[in-house]
Amino acid sequence: MKANVIREMSTSELKERLVEERKQLRKLKMNHAVSPLENPLKIQAYRKTIARIMTELNKRETEELKQK
Repeated sequence: MKANVIREMSTSELKERLVEERKQLRKLKMNHAVSPLENPLKIQAYRKTIARIMTELNKRETEELKQK
């Protein structure tokens, strides 16, 4: 997921997406431990997406605190 797509999402959508991405990452890691994945770079992609979502959420939180 690209950063510009993440910026367009609402905060509640981002939080829901973060939960889903973490579930998928956990599932992929478990499957990879049992039998190697065809494309192990998927794990890296999920980790990057999670990081992008968390970065955007933190950015919004700090902006909100600055406005108060």
